[in-house]
Amino acid sequence: MIIAVASGKGGTGKTFVSAHLARIISGGATLLDCDVEEPNDHIFIPARTTSSKVVSVEVPEVDSSLCDGCGECSQVCEFNAIAMVAKTPMIFDELCHACGGCVLFCPRKAMHGKKHRIGEVEIGEWEGITLVQGQLDVGVALAVPLIREVKRQLPQGEDHISIVDCPPGTSCPMVWSVSDCDVVVLVTEPTPFGLHDLTLAVDTLREVDIPFGVVINKDGIGDDRVLDYCRQQEIPVLARIPHDRRIATAYARGQLVSDSLLEYRVVFHNLLQAASDLIAKGGSHGKKQG
Repeated sequence: MIIAVASGKGGTGKTFVSAHLARIISGGATLLDCDVEEPNDHIFIPARTTSSKVVSVEVPEVDSSLCDGCGECSQVCEFNAIAMVAKTPMIFDELCHACGGCVLFCPRKAMHGKKHRIGEVEIGEWEGITLVQGQLDVGVALAVPLIREVKRQLPQGEDHISIVDCPPGTSCPMVWSVSDCDVVVLVTEPTPFGLHDLTLAVDTLREVDIPFGVVINKDGIGDDRVLDYCRQQEIPVLARIPHDRRIATAYARGQLVSDSLLEYRVVFHNLLQAASDLIAKGGSHGKKQG
């Protein structure tokens, strides 16, 4: 079973929920931190690194002895990663999406690929939890290839439970992170901003056709608009985590509240069961707006 934990915006408690779900799974779990621009599951799961791997993509390089300056490569590139300067291709590696189009369509075969580092994947262990973490290099915009490499570390087997901590938002990195997952837990907060971004995340998940439910974090700081929205859209609310000073204190210290407060261990056990039930029932997408 693969459970993705996502959110329409940052700061809702997505990592908090991911780490605690991994912690309460008996027999151990795999936690994949796909928020590769700012991975922070290691704050809660202090895993000892056992292996690491540099991740690279292929970007184009020009053989000036073959290039005649036709500019076909710059016309093919959809990402403006190639500019013609005095009939010479200038390649911006950080803009390249490694699609290979320029190499394929170069009439003189003057383009060939070279390895370009984008980040690193680390694997560590801590008290039965395997933490797989992607770290994008500074200034690199290619999150998706690194996320794909992180997800390649997913263990096989129906009995194993994996948690995928997704990047916030609803763009390509989030969509790639939730792909092939069995269910998505959407974490939100009961505020106008939380509701607005939740609706965007809901629309996205309906398009990719993955069952999902909602966790309301910091319950009590706002109003009932998120609950009303979920009822109207027939979206299951899987858990409500109260706005509790003890949680904030533990969070600030990088501690797992489920280790010290029994009632929150029960909350996350119930959340895990609710997510499993959602899969068993064939999923729920609620009803579309409009």
